[in-house]
Amino acid sequence: MKDTTSTLGWIGAGRMGAAMASRLIAAGNDVTVTNRTRAKAEELGTKVVDAPVDLADRDIVFVMVSANEDLLEVTTGPRGVLSDPGSAPRILVDCSTVSTETSAAVRAAAALRGTSFLAAPVSGNPKVVKSGGLTMAVSGTPEAFAVAEHYMNQICKGVTYVGDDEVARLVKICHNMMLGIVTQAMAEITVLAEKGGVKRSAWLNFLNDSVMGSRFTRYKTPAFVNLDFTPTFTPVLLRKDFDLGMHAAYEHDVSMPLSALCTELVKASAGAGHVTDDFAVLLLEAARASGLEMVPENIAVDDGLGG
Repeated sequence: MKDTTSTLGWIGAGRMGAAMASRLIAAGNDVTVTNRTRAKAEELGTKVVDAPVDLADRDIVFVMVSANEDLLEVTTGPRGVLSDPGSAPRILVDCSTVSTETSAAVRAAAALRGTSFLAAPVSGNPKVVKSGGLTMAVSGTPEAFAVAEHYMNQICKGVTYVGDDEVARLVKICHNMMLGIVTQAMAEITVLAEKGGVKRSAWLNFLNDSVMGSRFTRYKTPAFVNLDFTPTFTPVLLRKDFDLGMHAAYEHDVSMPLSALCTELVKASAGAGHVTDDFAVLLLEAARASGLEMVPENIAVDDGLGG
């Protein structure tokens, strides 16, 4: 039986967290939000509290923060959601992209408080969230997942239970490595097409309409055509995930030569100064390596997300 009456808490009202929390609020749930900068939480138009500890009485608390240290601060820190000796959420759902070790540490701390912990990293960005296209991988106990799934489905178009403990973290890392590898391949082939005399927009239109096209290639086409690298995910963040993935490959004795090469290419793009650009700047680096100077085509291009 689906749970539809839980009180919800949300930690983290950055661009991604705000977009996700907004979907729960729009669905009519009882949602209370906290964020390091209170004003950002107040923009959501729902109840706001000063600190994560003030959400300890909520049934289910979602977390969406940027890094390992942030997750530890909002969960096990002095004013974390698990710091109240008299109260703790029934379920804690972390949607952040963090290391397996950090996730395991928070899971252990939650267990000591009688709180079930679900690792639930997502694939997408704020525009994808708003279009209803977000996906989520979840690991933890099946019982906790059965309770939280109803709310996850209000945020995402696809929610996949992948197993116990921290395996959802590996799923997200594998996903992001695939993201980088596909983008690098797309960049190199686009440079070849343009250097051979084909307009980028024409080549990418053909690609997107072919069996090799995908929702992702269509989504990245505007950036490639117009050289608009407004960040959705930076090379610095992508490098972090490649580093985590290569560490996992070492631990599991998996040979990943293509991933190793792509790790270095992503690292080089950040080293070239593209630290705040979108990772689609891999296109510019591929062009530079081939002696091609690209210019924006400045035309309207559909990203396939609508809106």
